[in-house]
Amino acid sequence: MVPLDLAPRHLCRGLFVHPLGVHCGAIGTSVPEPGPGARGPNDGRFLDGLRRAVERGATLLDTADSYGDGHSERLIGRFLREHPNESLYLSSKVGKLRGSAPHPYAGRHIHHQFQQTQENLYVDELALYFLDSFDFGPGDRYLGTAIDQMHTLRQMGSVKAIGMRGPHAGYGASPAERAARAERFLYLFRLIKPDVIWTRFNALTPAIALEGEDLFAFTERHGVGIMMAAPLAHGLLTDDSLRRVVPRSEPPDRRPNGIAFTPRSLERIASGLQVLRERFGDAPGTLTRLALRSCLQRADNCVVVVGFTGEHQVEENFSCLGAELDDTELALVDEVYAGIRAGIEHAPEYLPIQGARV
Repeated sequence: MVPLDLAPRHLCRGLFVHPLGVHCGAIGTSVPEPGPGARGPNDGRFLDGLRRAVERGATLLDTADSYGDGHSERLIGRFLREHPNESLYLSSKVGKLRGSAPHPYAGRHIHHQFQQTQENLYVDELALYFLDSFDFGPGDRYLGTAIDQMHTLRQMGSVKAIGMRGPHAGYGASPAERAARAERFLYLFRLIKPDVIWTRFNALTPAIALEGEDLFAFTERHGVGIMMAAPLAHGLLTDDSLRRVVPRSEPPDRRPNGIAFTPRSLERIASGLQVLRERFGDAPGTLTRLALRSCLQRADNCVVVVGFTGEHQVEENFSCLGAELDDTELALVDEVYAGIRAGIEHAPEYLPIQGARV
């Protein structure tokens, strides 16, 4: 029996989706086939993961034109061609790829990118289309044009809903940085008038106040949905990555996918997770369940998209949820997570987190 809170949720205008969807950012990376002489990305592994997610009830696939320069979109398009009878909602983003244009939002670049996204995904309509950046050029030169193009796509029925990024601040962001991010978000929010906010959110995310409210109260008051990504903090909240952290004696690995945490911060995360294990047990999927549940139970207007690099991770994500956490359990989880956040306020070094779910 499916718990009531895992029934389809009303995200925004006419969109009812399973509360747990799939983030397809990892599909855009080049993951080598294992074994000697291997070459090329392991597309088959990701296709198997998508198939398993849909079998477990996922109805929302979240991607972007920048994930692998379109590879993620093209692979989802292949999946859709191979499974033409599946009723799925597709979400994509624009604003990171400039191509030959002077800026990702310049002129009709959004329109051109959207047409390419349609071709990549093999669809005529998207459920959601997001502005993927707060950068609209010097003095917001391209902001008005970008807003016009997004609203036109919605009016023409090419997309059901439009969205923008949320006021996410990086781990360890200072109060001044968080305040500046909130101010910028509120300015753009009032102009763009989005239907949905896309934001990275998990137990380690610094809190950002919006007109004296948190993101969930703010969006509920404005009738806007939330799509939350990175609920597992790139595997940090499941212990996946803590077991693969480089020794302290090794220099930080500053790859693009590095996560900004010092060894001491990682120890604090591990200590907090041990408290949760002592309370909830150490069965496989327990920490994943707590991390996902702490996001899913934030508000009724939110859905969560979680990444994967293999079919086994998809299976764990969808099979571990179980029943809702009760108020006492949720309060304990929140308290532990708050303690972890307090312990990692200042952690500027980079350490690599590889093959982790988000």
